[in-house]
Amino acid sequence: MMLVEQSLQLDPFARAIFAFRNRKRNRVKLLLYERTGFWLMLKRLEADHFVWPHREQAVIELTTEQLHWLLDGIDIDAMQRHPARRYRHAS
Repeated sequence: MMLVEQSLQLDPFARAIFAFRNRKRNRVKLLLYERTGFWLMLKRLEADHFVWPHREQAVIELTTEQLHWLLDGIDIDAMQRHPARRYRHAS
């Protein structure tokens, strides 16, 4: 909680999930606040490592889907979606 508040200058009570990894990239901790207290979850890989996004910023925002991909070992930087298209009715 102090890491979120002091180092990242973010509100640990915000409606967000904060994800942290260790140097070996075989563990990820998730921190979130829910009305009565904090949840701290840990996922440890026995024989592999997490593919962490390559960004210069200390803090990045992910969608729920991207977080699931990250926890499943998918390289979210390599994932590419079809572009969103908007259509209008022809008159």
